[in-house]
Amino acid sequence: MRINSLKKVLLILSLALVGMACTTTPKNTEETMESLTQYVEPRIGTAHCRWFHFAPGAMPFGLAKPAAATNASLGNKSGWEATGYDYRDTSIEGFPCLHEFQVGGIVLMPTVGDLKTIPGPLNSIGQGYRSSFDHKDEIATAGYYSVMLKDYNVKAELTATPRVAFQRFTFHKSDASHILFDIGNRQGESGPAVDAFVRIKGNDLVEGWVTTLPTYSNKYQLGATITMYFSARLDKPADSFGTFVKETVQKNNREIEGIGAGAYLTYNTQDNELITAKVGLSYTSVDNARLNRETETRQDQMDFDEAREISRSTWEEYLGRIRVETPVKKEDKIKFYTGLYHALLGRGLASDVNGAYPKNDGTIGQLPLKDGKPAFSFYNTDGIWGGQWNLIQVWALAYPEYLSDYVSTHVQVYKDTGWLGDGIACSRFVSGVGTNQLGNVIAAAYLCGIRDFDVENAYAAARKNELEGENRPMGAGKLDTDKFVEYGYVPHMDKGEGADEAWMFSASHTLEYSFGAYAVGQMAKALGKTDDYNVLMDLSKGWERIYNAESNLIQPKYADGRFISNFDPMQVWRGFQEGNAYQYTFYVPHDAKSLIAKMGAREFTQRLDSIFILSQDKTFSGGTTIDAFAGLQTYYNQGNQPCLHISWLFNQAGKPSLSQKWVRAILDEFYGTEGIHGYGYGQDEDQGQLGAWYVISSIGLFDIVGLANENPTLALGSPLFDKVTIKLNKRYYPGDTFVIKTKNNNKTNVYVQEYRLNGESLQEPFIPFKNVVEGGVLELDMAETAKDQY
Repeated sequence: MRINSLKKVLLILSLALVGMACTTTPKNTEETMESLTQYVEPRIGTAHCRWFHFAPGAMPFGLAKPAAATNASLGNKSGWEATGYDYRDTSIEGFPCLHEFQVGGIVLMPTVGDLKTIPGPLNSIGQGYRSSFDHKDEIATAGYYSVMLKDYNVKAELTATPRVAFQRFTFHKSDASHILFDIGNRQGESGPAVDAFVRIKGNDLVEGWVTTLPTYSNKYQLGATITMYFSARLDKPADSFGTFVKETVQKNNREIEGIGAGAYLTYNTQDNELITAKVGLSYTSVDNARLNRETETRQDQMDFDEAREISRSTWEEYLGRIRVETPVKKEDKIKFYTGLYHALLGRGLASDVNGAYPKNDGTIGQLPLKDGKPAFSFYNTDGIWGGQWNLIQVWALAYPEYLSDYVSTHVQVYKDTGWLGDGIACSRFVSGVGTNQLGNVIAAAYLCGIRDFDVENAYAAARKNELEGENRPMGAGKLDTDKFVEYGYVPHMDKGEGADEAWMFSASHTLEYSFGAYAVGQMAKALGKTDDYNVLMDLSKGWERIYNAESNLIQPKYADGRFISNFDPMQVWRGFQEGNAYQYTFYVPHDAKSLIAKMGAREFTQRLDSIFILSQDKTFSGGTTIDAFAGLQTYYNQGNQPCLHISWLFNQAGKPSLSQKWVRAILDEFYGTEGIHGYGYGQDEDQGQLGAWYVISSIGLFDIVGLANENPTLALGSPLFDKVTIKLNKRYYPGDTFVIKTKNNNKTNVYVQEYRLNGESLQEPFIPFKNVVEGGVLELDMAETAKDQY
């Protein structure tokens, strides 16, 4: 493609991608820099991964997420476990266009020969339309995927614009080349299909929808179905067609409705003939799916290669906002950019180009307009449990426009429902783990200076989230908020009624709610809301009320003030959610100095250090056991949110060298570059959280408070890289770039000898967030010798 033609395409598309902020790097600048997509390996950690995790065809934060699936049709028991693409599988069962939290479907599959309309059993041969494949025949990177389907000798390629999935198939000579549209069946996290409709409108246009009932969504909002719509234009008319329900085929039929519904197009093809499907997607209607497709493809004039180039250029710009340089370890750059890719992949678009979005009650809403365009984009999202230690920090630094839209999304849900929904799948409530840490997120965004959202309603929503429990819907999480406000801690119950999260996790909830109260209290103070600040800050001390000074452990406490008996600090699920007392005792990020004082600095440091010494043999989690929960009954679990700040607590105790040592070890040992050893072994990457932790920690910046202090401050660590350049968004921040440079950095020189900010030596390993976003240079001298005083 000629450069002038590409610039024209990019300009036209930028007008269509409303609210996406998918700006592209000018060609002359891009050509002088190293390509970063070469370091993205989407197959890392796919031996046991969530539905969103493998979607290489997607754009950053896109709605359209086309990918290969190996086991998506099987679903999963609870609606959130590993499903979709498993590196260990040997066959592909189709190419779903959607890979969002609790949302999946719209599957295309090219086949040749006898028509088969079900995928067949996992890794079977000849029992369905699935095909064997080999990893050596795959290309997977950010924005593009291709694979050779061995059973059909067909090459499949995937890419996307934000709301349109492009699927291109290379056929050979045959009078029985088919493209299947398998619509009315479960996919990944989608839950069982409850209805579907497919219409063949002309021989080159297929449209329809599928309605599913996601198991996990249904737990939190009973009966909350989700309908996804599509409009697919083919660039070649079919020679024949038909519909099917499961294995029942109706030739020449144009419409079909019901569970299992699908359609097929059959072609007479020549050798190396390309056929492309452009699949517009929408959460609101077929009409809007069509509008999305026509708008983003310039009335279907955009071809696959143009879309692929735009996606590549956009990914380069997004990944290039944090550019790391090292002459030594390519593996570190693969880990870094794959982690950053995952941080930008999940929690994707749910609104249309015209601002239509799905409302919680199942109707269609309209986002407010600004200059004739949606004022913000609306996103689908998993819960943000623990996100303050990974995603929020990465987004705030390099993607503040997305963090702003993320907050606006949840504020819109609050306006629609009266509550913040922790997770929202097609706007349906999905609490995730029964907590709700959106108050932390809203406060962090505001305190970082990101304020182009409805601040008044955002604060009202955050305040209500921390203080009110009456008539609280299950999907809003924190079902025991009223108890926390009444007692100042959540009283323990050994037996209770209803969902586990309503009564089982008294201690961990107390710690989380204390943290949330602190964060929102800081926002209240900044807004001059003194009465709220005082109430919230008193509640932020809730952790002290369940701290056992005799054992120096957090211990659940009954309503009468007694600590629970028969207490086993390693026990999971008795007062602690997805963790134990050894892990959760360090869950006081907002008041770490007080925790250290209670325990004693020496005891605190020795205990913390011993935890990592003992945990290193288990790769800082569950060892090599492939299970998301493998590390729960350990001293430290990098594979789950409650522990993700702990390695940075040494800074607070005056021993920054130990944070430098152990964070480096986790980066090198817990994270891998393989299908099986990726994020630990089978750990739950949680829509980018573990990847984002690698990103923020490997550049030597971290805030245990998740940027929710009145004046946010980042702790400084030991960067993996010789140079890090963070490109700052001038719409939000005054600086152009913040650069981190290390001297004498390698795998043995992990200890920082001196920090210099813009040439001035720092006396402590901390830097105000405002100094970072003002731009400047942080220089570090590295050596083998630990040093704690600067």
